[in-house]
Amino acid sequence: MIRAALALLALAGARAQEWRATGGDPGGMKYSPLKQIHRGNVNRLKPAWTLHTGDVSDGKTYPVRSAFEATPLAVDGVLYVVTPFHRLLAIDGDTGRELWAFDPKLDRERPQQQFVHRGAAWWEQGAKKRLIYGTLGGRLYSIDAATGKPDAAFGDQGQVNLRTGMVDEFPNKGYGMTSPVAIYRNLAICGAWTADGDPRGPSGDVRAFDILTGKLVWRFHTVPRKGEFGHDTWPEGATENRAAANAWSTLSVDVERGLVFLPLTSPAYDYFGGDRKGANLFGDSLVALEAATGKRVWHFQTVHHNIWDYDLPSQPLLATVRREGKPVPAVAQMTKTGFVFLFERATGKPLFEIEERKVPPSEVPGEETWPTQPHPVKPPPFIRQSMRPDELTNVTPEARAFCQKLVEGATFGTLFTPIGLKPTVLFPGTNGGSNWGGGAFDPDTRTLYVNSMDVGMLFRMVKRPEGSEIPYRAQGLGTPNSRFWDMNRLPCQAPPWGHLTAIDLDKGEFRWRSVLGVVDELLAKGVPPTGTSNLGGPIVTAGGLVFIGATNDARFRAFDKDTGKEIWTVKLPASAHATPMTFQGRKTGKQFVVIAAGGGNKYDDRFSDSLIAYALP
Repeated sequence: MIRAALALLALAGARAQEWRATGGDPGGMKYSPLKQIHRGNVNRLKPAWTLHTGDVSDGKTYPVRSAFEATPLAVDGVLYVVTPFHRLLAIDGDTGRELWAFDPKLDRERPQQQFVHRGAAWWEQGAKKRLIYGTLGGRLYSIDAATGKPDAAFGDQGQVNLRTGMVDEFPNKGYGMTSPVAIYRNLAICGAWTADGDPRGPSGDVRAFDILTGKLVWRFHTVPRKGEFGHDTWPEGATENRAAANAWSTLSVDVERGLVFLPLTSPAYDYFGGDRKGANLFGDSLVALEAATGKRVWHFQTVHHNIWDYDLPSQPLLATVRREGKPVPAVAQMTKTGFVFLFERATGKPLFEIEERKVPPSEVPGEETWPTQPHPVKPPPFIRQSMRPDELTNVTPEARAFCQKLVEGATFGTLFTPIGLKPTVLFPGTNGGSNWGGGAFDPDTRTLYVNSMDVGMLFRMVKRPEGSEIPYRAQGLGTPNSRFWDMNRLPCQAPPWGHLTAIDLDKGEFRWRSVLGVVDELLAKGVPPTGTSNLGGPIVTAGGLVFIGATNDARFRAFDKDTGKEIWTVKLPASAHATPMTFQGRKTGKQFVVIAAGGGNKYDDRFSDSLIAYALP
């Protein structure tokens, strides 16, 4: 008995040195108990090794530019990472030497979502050890961790066609996976990226597959069918083949309670809902399901009748907070709108009051906005949610002149102002706020760390051609992707444009807030740090550090987790639009911090294929 207990302790100690899920653990805390690297020595970090994957696209050879958004896993001294071309690589964690590669042969000639992939999932049972991951091509793979070969017992010789049953009536529409699957016992639970530009399209349902056989075990209808809970939040006929309302981001699993948490997105079409009047469950809802059966336990809708593309973009974060001196298992959901919603994990009871506040109606004919929207009383929003015309950028006269011309005649709205028939400036934009990088949680101080960008959007609604399925569509104005940008892709409002915020989840209050990122061209002109657009998230360690790439300035940083002071910065070959991870090498005993630096994405024209590991000399 003593030996068994010691063996369990040894196993727990070994796993604490690893990074077995994209978010560090099944609940996405992004926390590591490692502290070999700490406040006192972090400024001595040096590159230990760099792996060049060779998988990068600048849009010249292939039709889209790539984004390297993956976070590696670390298990038994080996790293596993998915490249932009969806190749799965096994890497010696101490040296960076490639051990094997699996290539699913993604169609690189097809313009698909920046070739985005954020990582694989780890599963093991006895001697069986597998990497489970889906692709933009709509395939789910089970790969032997030792050999890099598909598991022939899984589906059809190691793969399952995820498109089957989901795109049957829409064979030419996009459907696949960009985020890791969630693992519960022998189940791989899968969300998906789906086409959302038209009201009808591939299903956004969440499904679970048996990892031993590849067989479908359950399917949760994210748009409820007749007779199911939530169907009455849609008008008659509106649910048939309704596109989107999918979980493109990462799911979380509470292994102890047998729950899986889904961050669901907007029903299609994103910006006009005249054909789907009502609250539209389970669009934009945090949904807790029984992980074994797919049965709904509870839900909370963060945006009713979404017409702003305010998806739930980030992994629900499972944390333990304190109320009246007692521990409370909780789930925190960060949003594009800059809110943090905090709930009791088992029941869905809000841990801070949430108010339904009146919002403006739409002027677009046929649209019926929901009259109220939920606003948590605490914590305060971690991004800006509106601006005035006199708050335009002042970083250069040219930028201000450009942005002034862009907003001539525009309406400046608040968070839930409907996009109107004339140009409408709204905060946040479609990228948030918070995005898929989400937050990190320190269990010692019960502090949530979340990065954010302050980038608005500039849209108006315009008529579609006669005979279209819906009468209006959103038209972006001025700059690419409808961002509220100047000619240099810098935000049109006065800085700061990016923050890292520490939030006390016991009290619902900010601990500190730091500007995140710089623009080198503006620094050269004497402009103070402005912050930048950012994609990717932070991690936090017992060494007192918050590590984060994310920023569009080709830098990797460490902040003091208690004060918010930036205490280490290094330049990268390209921006790291990814979330880092940390682990302890099996042979060297060194703590490594690893980041994918791929650049490109939506923000710049510098590309790289670098996976870089840092360690102390």
